[in-house]
Amino acid sequence: MDKLVICGGNRLEGTIPISGAKNAALTLIPCALLTEEPVTLRNLPRLADIDGFQHLMNQFGVTTVIQGTRPQDFGRVMSLEAPRITSSVAPYDLVRKMRASILVLGPMLARMGEATVSMPGGCAIGNRPIDLHLKALEAFGARIELAQGYVKAMAPDGGLPGGDFDFPVVSVGATENAVMAAVLASGTCRLFNAAREPEIVDLCNLLSAMGAEIEGIGTSDLTIHGVRRLHGATYRVMADRIEAGSYACAAAITGGEVFLDGARADEMHATLTALRLIGVEIEERRGGIAVHADGPLKATDLTTAPYPGFATDMQAQMMALLCRAEGTSVLKETIFENRYMHVPELRRMGADIATEGRTAIVKGVARMTGAEVMATDLRASFSLVIAGLAAEGETVVRRLYHLDRGYERLEEKLQLVGADIERVADD
Repeated sequence: MDKLVICGGNRLEGTIPISGAKNAALTLIPCALLTEEPVTLRNLPRLADIDGFQHLMNQFGVTTVIQGTRPQDFGRVMSLEAPRITSSVAPYDLVRKMRASILVLGPMLARMGEATVSMPGGCAIGNRPIDLHLKALEAFGARIELAQGYVKAMAPDGGLPGGDFDFPVVSVGATENAVMAAVLASGTCRLFNAAREPEIVDLCNLLSAMGAEIEGIGTSDLTIHGVRRLHGATYRVMADRIEAGSYACAAAITGGEVFLDGARADEMHATLTALRLIGVEIEERRGGIAVHADGPLKATDLTTAPYPGFATDMQAQMMALLCRAEGTSVLKETIFENRYMHVPELRRMGADIATEGRTAIVKGVARMTGAEVMATDLRASFSLVIAGLAAEGETVVRRLYHLDRGYERLEEKLQLVGADIERVADD
């Protein structure tokens, strides 16, 4: 297993290319199950989660082809074709490591009339039930059975008849599953209080390009008129707004100046607003976002919320940045109940953080020092990298498989802008 060795103190300066969004890609890939024709995805990030999902699609009989891209390039092109589904079962061994695997449930149900999917895994950041996924599918006419760690969904003869579902709380994954299940329904499906994340807009845009009829894209109320069949399409995965925000925090904590090539400000409003409150200069430019921090960082209060609010996936990175801000910041985590596992690791580096329930109080410190730290989940991992870039001395980050799930060749991108960071074998 590898580890990252970071020597802090270097100012980041230059251009960082922003990859395709992991959270979007993992939703777009299962769309290939909805048609017999090829679906080609461009700007697909090179990530462990993408590889894992590719293997899952192969389990169903989907042919996947990586088109010619140079190893040194970021991103790649994948064509998926499913003229015939050979299995409707997503087994435990393939699903347990990645929560996004549950997203095959809706499209498989729509295409085959049935699906059997193992209960999903993923980061240990708190309770993440799939009850809303199942209730939405039931509202559309599916019959659900739970047995021996598997979910089995069945549609009536003739497909899902359609129906209405009002989410009691906003759920990104449940919205995505429900939309994919609805596009081939025999009737009309309506979703109320649906999630509005840009990744869901990306999903709806691909499905529309494949012939789906979806009204209300980008709003919390979606109406999906089922169609008899979908056709193939070629589609470019949106830029990763969480990756862009993560690198913005990295630049800011070093007093750096970087251009986030490919980032879109209109999809990052809450993150950019928080950075400006902290004292970071943000400038929208053609093709990306410029980030500049040459003055003292200021404390601020942040509360996570569903989009368009401040994303829970940016909480850990912003906390690392606020460790060096002047004053006291208060962070409140409203989405997941166990998303402060990075706090003890940041404390090892000299951070002054106290937690009580879902609230974290961060008192800025004048200096942090390098230490050996352990990654606990995907976004927490990057918070340790951010802290290490500003810490005095050497920081060693272990358990990199978390980072490899969500950040494409992170150390190479940071090296491009002057970071002293290296991936080495962990003896």
